[in-house]
Amino acid sequence: MSKLQLIIKREFIAKVRNKSFIVMTFLSPLLFVAIGVFVGYLSTMEAELKTIAIHDETGRFVNEFKSGTEYRYVNASNENLKTLKENIVSEKYEGLLIVPKMEDNAQLQKNIEYVSNDSPSVSFIEDLEDVITKKITAENFQKAGLDTLAIKNAKADVSINLEKASGEEALKGLNEIKIIIGGAFGYLIMMFIILYGNMVMRSVIEEKTSRIIEVIISSVKPFQLMMGKIIGTSLAGILQFLIWAVLGLSAMFILSGMLGVHIGASGAAGAQAVEATQNSDMQMYIRELWNLPIATILISFIIYFIGGYFLYSSFYASIGAAVDNETDSQQFLLPIIMPLILGVYIGFFTVINDPHGTIATVFSMIPLTSPIVMMMRIPFGVPVWQIIVSMLLLFGTFLLVVWFAAKIYRVGILMYGKKPTWKELIKWLKY
Repeated sequence: MSKLQLIIKREFIAKVRNKSFIVMTFLSPLLFVAIGVFVGYLSTMEAELKTIAIHDETGRFVNEFKSGTEYRYVNASNENLKTLKENIVSEKYEGLLIVPKMEDNAQLQKNIEYVSNDSPSVSFIEDLEDVITKKITAENFQKAGLDTLAIKNAKADVSINLEKASGEEALKGLNEIKIIIGGAFGYLIMMFIILYGNMVMRSVIEEKTSRIIEVIISSVKPFQLMMGKIIGTSLAGILQFLIWAVLGLSAMFILSGMLGVHIGASGAAGAQAVEATQNSDMQMYIRELWNLPIATILISFIIYFIGGYFLYSSFYASIGAAVDNETDSQQFLLPIIMPLILGVYIGFFTVINDPHGTIATVFSMIPLTSPIVMMMRIPFGVPVWQIIVSMLLLFGTFLLVVWFAAKIYRVGILMYGKKPTWKELIKWLKY
C-alpha cells in the first residue's frame, strides 16, 4: 500500500469513527424534519390579537374595517383625540387611525394618519390603504355617475391553466419547488465544503502546532500529506451523503405509498407516477417530483461536491499550513468563502427567473461558483454538454489550484512563530 493510500485510510477512519460524525449522520435528517415541523407549527399559531382604534371624523370608513384573528378594530370616533394618543403611549391600543373630516377626497387621501409606538409592518399599512382606497374609489365612481355594481361585475378573474407540450397538465408553483430542491442541494454543497474544508485546515494546524508534522514530513512528501487529508475527508463526506440519500429516497417512497402514488421504473429518474386523473394535487406534485432528473441530480451532486470540495480544500489546507492557529487564518478565509456566498445569491436571484439565461449559465461554468449554481439549474433541465463542460472546468481548475496550493503547503508546513501576509504567500509560490 502506497504512502498516499495510508494517509487517506488514516484520515477516513479517523473521521468515520468520530462520535460526532456518527451522531450527526443519523441525527441531521431528523433535525431537518424537526425544524420543518416546528416552522410549520409556528406558522399555524395565531398571533396576539392587537386592538386598533379608529377615529373617523367623516363616519364613512369606520365600518369598512373588519376584525380578524390578528387585528381588532374599535370605533373611537367619539373619543377625544388627545386621550386616544395617550392611550397609545400607555399601550391600551396598538395603533390609532385618524381620518380627518374633509369633503374633497383628493385632499382627504393625503391627510390620513396612523399613530403607534412602534413602526407597523408594511403589509398592515398596505391593508389599511387598500380598504380606504376601495371606499374612496367607489365614492368617486358614484359622483361620476358610474354604475359601481356593473363595474364590479365587469371585473375579470383570470386563472391560466398550465399544460405541457406533451398534453399533460402542469402545476403552478413547480418552478418554486425546483429552485427549493436545487437550492437545498447547492446549499448543502456550500455548507459541507466549508465544514469539511475547516476540518482539513484544523487537522493541519493541530499537527503543525504539536510538531507531529515534523515527524510525518520526514516520511512522506508534503503534497502526498495534503492530498491524503483532502481525499480521506472527502470520502467520509461522500459516505455521509450516501446515507442521507438512502434515507431521503426511503422517505419519498414511504410518503408516495401513504398518498397512493404508485412508483414504477421510469428511465433516468427511475420512477413515474400513475395517471393524473386519479391523483389529488398533492399526488400530482409527488408525481412531478419523480419526473425530475433525480439520477442526474444525485450523480451531479456527488461529482460537484467532490470537485468543489477538492478545489476549496486545497485553499483550506494551504491556509492551515501557513498559520499557527485558527485566529490567524481568519484574514485568509473571507476571500475563499465569498465565491460560495455569491453562488447562493446568484442562484436564488437569477435561476428561478431565468434558469437558462446568460448570468445563470456563465456562473454555472465558473469553477468557484459552478457547484452551487449548476445544482440549482439541473432540476430545470440542463443540456448534458453544459454539465460536462462545467465539471471539466471545475476539475481542471482544481488541478491548477492544487499545484499552487502544494507550493504554499510545502513551505508553510514548517514555518512557525510568524504571521504570514498575502505578500509572503505570493513569495512562497515562487520557491
